[in-house]
Amino acid sequence: MPNTSKNTSALQHVYFVPGLAANISIFENIKLSEEFYSVHFLEWMIPDTQETLQDYAKRLCEKIKHDNITLIGVSFGGVVVQEMAKHIDVKRLIIISSVKSKHELPKRMKMARKTGIYKLLPTSLVNYVHKLEDLPVGNMVKKRARLYRTYLSVKDKRYLDWAIKQMVCWDQEEPLTEIIQINGDHDIVFPIEHIENPIVLPGGTHAMIINKYKWLNKNLPKLIENGCLD
Repeated sequence: MPNTSKNTSALQHVYFVPGLAANISIFENIKLSEEFYSVHFLEWMIPDTQETLQDYAKRLCEKIKHDNITLIGVSFGGVVVQEMAKHIDVKRLIIISSVKSKHELPKRMKMARKTGIYKLLPTSLVNYVHKLEDLPVGNMVKKRARLYRTYLSVKDKRYLDWAIKQMVCWDQEEPLTEIIQINGDHDIVFPIEHIENPIVLPGGTHAMIINKYKWLNKNLPKLIENGCLD
């Protein structure tokens, strides 16, 4: 277990990066013991014109104020923390609902990259998702609209166009060493059949950072301390 000293300098620092377009409220139910951990959340920045993913990751690293940290990223945030880990030393690198190389991307994303069709996505329409709640649509659609309004608040078109391109065109050939990957077996964004040797969370969807937080709260400390669940 972690050092039980009350000295704040002994706390382990854990940095979280949310998913594409998501705000840090997706981590609202993630609770790590304040006796052992200091938790930090990195919010999305608007990318510079023609900024590469590598340069963006370097900029985000400037927000890291501690040594020997744990980096945890969700979905596209999982890709970003992997790029960050190439520039700073980390104790643990954990990705949730994400991929660790381009080979784990689903076929539709590989096809989108090959054809360039991702460039045609009407990302500006994200500003109108909330209006679905006022339309005569089913309860499931309205529920999802409320979730999007709550958690997906980064609506800048420059960011969305850039982030989608970086996700689809990510060129990581081989996984980083000692990366810890957690995926749900009901994830329709990154289907489990394309993922090699993850920690599988039964019943976990792409949004399991929100609805499987009890499992994560129980097991993240084990992963941070030991690098495994044993």
